[in-house]
Amino acid sequence: MKRLILLRHAKTELWNEGVSDRDRKLVARGHKDAEAIGDELKARGWVPDAALVSSARRTRETWRHLQDFFPGCEPTLLDTLYLASVPTILDHVTLAAPGTSTLIVVGHNPGMHEASLSILREAGTTDEMAARKLVEKLPTGTAVLFESEEDEAFTPVHFRMMGWIRPKKLRTQM
Repeated sequence: MKRLILLRHAKTELWNEGVSDRDRKLVARGHKDAEAIGDELKARGWVPDAALVSSARRTRETWRHLQDFFPGCEPTLLDTLYLASVPTILDHVTLAAPGTSTLIVVGHNPGMHEASLSILREAGTTDEMAARKLVEKLPTGTAVLFESEEDEAFTPVHFRMMGWIRPKKLRTQM
């Protein structure tokens, strides 16, 4: 069995003149949300053994909080994941998948949302309500969970959406 987690970075500061988009940082809520997502992933047993992380500041900061929950998982920082397209994201997943059982990709919209929808369209879901909400949007800090019973290279048609973890929902449970 293989698992794939597509995670949009946590909540960031608004873009301001004088700050490049790559250098935008997490706001206080983003830091809390990233910790909550890491805690929830670990509680559900979705523990990544490999991570692909965009080199932008906000994705690195998001991963830093998650790494506290998964200390054995070393990230691979990739400039090409910054504002990446669906083909680029899926190519990186395909290259990383053979040596992993659970892979997490931390990136940006619109690519993360579109990649999630692309996989959903190929293989379907076990969580219809989450899928309907995913079609609308992929909020910051949200992790989309995919699972395959196949233990081979990444093939989107084999990865069913198992659900998602939204920070907003976690905040209401606290």
